[in-house]
Amino acid sequence: MNNLNRRSFLKSSSILAGATLITPTLLSCHNPNSKLNIAVIGVGGRGRANWNPVLETENIVAMCDVDDKTAKKGYDRIIEVSPTVKKYKDFRVMFDEMHKQIDAVIISTPDHTHFAAAMIAMEMGKHVYIEKPLAHSVWECRTLKKAANYYNIVSQMGNQGHTTNGIRLIKEWYEAGILGEVEEIHAWIGGYNFGKGHYFDLPENFPPPENEIPDHLNWDLWLGPRENRDYNSIYAPRSWRGFFDFGNGKLGDWSCHTLDGPFWAMDLGMPTEVDSYVENRFNEHHFVSEKSIVTYKFPKNDKRNGVTLKWFEGIPPQNDPYWAAEELKAWGKELPTWGGMIMRGSKRSLYTHGRPNTPELLVSENEWNDIQKSLPEQTIPRLKWGDETPVQEWIDAIKNDYLPESNFNYSADLTEMALIGTLSQRFGARIIYDTENMKITNRPDIDSYIKETVREGWEYGNSLV
Repeated sequence: MNNLNRRSFLKSSSILAGATLITPTLLSCHNPNSKLNIAVIGVGGRGRANWNPVLETENIVAMCDVDDKTAKKGYDRIIEVSPTVKKYKDFRVMFDEMHKQIDAVIISTPDHTHFAAAMIAMEMGKHVYIEKPLAHSVWECRTLKKAANYYNIVSQMGNQGHTTNGIRLIKEWYEAGILGEVEEIHAWIGGYNFGKGHYFDLPENFPPPENEIPDHLNWDLWLGPRENRDYNSIYAPRSWRGFFDFGNGKLGDWSCHTLDGPFWAMDLGMPTEVDSYVENRFNEHHFVSEKSIVTYKFPKNDKRNGVTLKWFEGIPPQNDPYWAAEELKAWGKELPTWGGMIMRGSKRSLYTHGRPNTPELLVSENEWNDIQKSLPEQTIPRLKWGDETPVQEWIDAIKNDYLPESNFNYSADLTEMALIGTLSQRFGARIIYDTENMKITNRPDIDSYIKETVREGWEYGNSLV
């Protein structure tokens, strides 16, 4: 969707088919030369990377974080530029007190609290930016997409590669037929090197033993919608991604980068079937497995044949045809174990590293020289801010009344696709997925995770479903 006016989109959108569109009163389009008043939820870590590009171009009027220690450097930097900024621990209190002063919200919390913060913001007519992945469950993705359209806000997910020239080349090359028919995709990422200080760490025991809650952390607010449990430093601030109650492992995290290119270029949509092979399982404790292969089956549509996509974590078993390594070796390239993707075409194959920023065609130098003489026209607008600037694209979209490329209509689908694979991986199970009805038809026990239960006081979005 290229700079499509939001109002035009809402009039024709099939997403709200069957629903009555009653657009609440909210902020109208801003003067492009004016500054937005922004609230930041999640100040440290990825939060800082997200708000820093707009710290001096917009007004940060509120900042919220449950951990004073991890947020301290961010707090100090924001206060340096905006001395009157208000500081909060609970975003619900922040919205109660400051909703009239806030135009837009940047959310960079752990995955399990994205949804509640975003829903409150949209219900108040605030534009929303969410760090990837968009949400923690399939139901949350669907509801965020509905809400963004219902409340007529400008949305964006922060999967940085989607703003690059590289992903635009992938789509343009594919649509021009340079790859031919693509029926198989392999993507991979390194295994889990569990260790302290990393995004993934293995606890000493299951469940993790109780630690004293540090003074700088509000553990109850960190848990948010999740059921209460004893605090352990393994959860916060860094290694929560390994626990499926809070994160979705490497597939849930990195697929928004690594699979973004083929998902967008080929209009993959939702799989009808996903199956997983897993090794060294901790899943009875709802914790990531050390090694796995997740196989997606996407049905044929009017633009392409059916597609098989395989996602590898760690070293794959020897009995699997891991052709990506041989494909790269044939062209004098080493397989980077930390991550990559190959779209195998009937004419040529396309390769990317972890993100879709720098795609390469696996061809000889002479063939590449010939291809460059007749490259397809650039049909997708390039961004003027350079690579990896989704927050700046979002700001520009708010001020000029259009939807950025990774708005929730797109990014909710990308995340949902990843989460169906994560459920298969989590339980080491074959899943049959009915996307129209949002149901896992062969495993009722897993289907119950499509919409997760939440603690009292954290129920949002039910009126839109």
